[in-house]
Amino acid sequence: MLHLGFFLEGDLAEMISAIEELVAQIHHCAGRIVLSLSGGGARAVSALTEVPGASRTLLEAIVPYSHRSLVLWLGGYPDQFCSADTARRMAMMGFLRALELEETDVPLAGVACTASLATNRPKRGDHRAHVAIQTTSFTAVRSLVLQKGGRTRAEEERLISRMVLNATAEACGLEPSLELDLLDDEQLERSQTIAPPAWQELLLGKSEIVRIGPRGTDDASEGRILFSGAFHPMHEGHRRMAQLAEERLGRPVEFEITILNPDKPPIDYQEMKRRIDQFGPDRVVWLTRAPTFVEKAKLLPGTTFVVGIDTLRRIADPRYYGNDQAACRAALLKIAARGCRFLVFGRNMGPGFVGLHQLDLPDPLRSLCDGIGEEVFREDVSSTEIRRARLIDEDD
Repeated sequence: MLHLGFFLEGDLAEMISAIEELVAQIHHCAGRIVLSLSGGGARAVSALTEVPGASRTLLEAIVPYSHRSLVLWLGGYPDQFCSADTARRMAMMGFLRALELEETDVPLAGVACTASLATNRPKRGDHRAHVAIQTTSFTAVRSLVLQKGGRTRAEEERLISRMVLNATAEACGLEPSLELDLLDDEQLERSQTIAPPAWQELLLGKSEIVRIGPRGTDDASEGRILFSGAFHPMHEGHRRMAQLAEERLGRPVEFEITILNPDKPPIDYQEMKRRIDQFGPDRVVWLTRAPTFVEKAKLLPGTTFVVGIDTLRRIADPRYYGNDQAACRAALLKIAARGCRFLVFGRNMGPGFVGLHQLDLPDPLRSLCDGIGEEVFREDVSSTEIRRARLIDEDD
């Protein structure tokens, strides 16, 4: 008999039987998973390992419980430690880890949970959990806000562990069959994005670039205007920059989002869709695996890149080239050789507004730049500030 008393709610024998049956089904699937669990759900690992056959399913389980441990797992600080976004990032890290660990051609997944549950001190925020799944074909999140005081910590843990097991079943292509016994005012929120084949190939590194949007222009043509950014989220400053670039250069602006970041896991399918949807159906958007402008210039030669002054600073900074001045210069010469230029917008950098003419740039880069002055453009807004304001509103 499986020793799963920590899942007890209602009839013990019935609950154990349901868990055993689902875990056995999971172990008979071809899929392999990596679990990462922070703040709750860790008892699901015991459920998976106490049923024979766990080695066919579980590649690795990690419990980054402290904030520092979670930061190291994610490769950087999240906007919020317990959120759907963070759960998706954890799941993506698990998926990438699975790609490293599994050498055979089997379905792989990262399953992750980040939770904020009852503890031995009062909590201002909600008791909540977010469970995410990342596979080659889809990104999914299951979120639940728990009734404060409605359960003990052990009962909350049992509930979240069943959520994790259900998500593991989904990652393996099974129906999630464990009942969650939610209270009257609780509701499980679900979201899922199924990726087109082109997005899947991009994530797996089988392609470097994907075009989205109307086919009104020749994809191979030079002379395009490309606004590269995270657009997390897009704001009025971005829109104004695009408008001014079109007025200056006489062509429609296209947008580029790289799914790769040196300090973070790739953005997942749900985030790709959310960012693309900001532009509407009439805009051309490129998804790429090109985090640097040298790589962007190689993929799309003859491009004028729309950039802010902070981005231009990084392009010229040897720290981003291993503190190697020669490597920095070589990169700039490659961008120039591919016929690319920069249209530069100034911004408030703290002490004051900084424009193109105020930067000390290496000659190979300065010769590629045209600037838009403060008298034409000034928008003191940033995506980071918008995200922080949203988090404050949610906490209130």
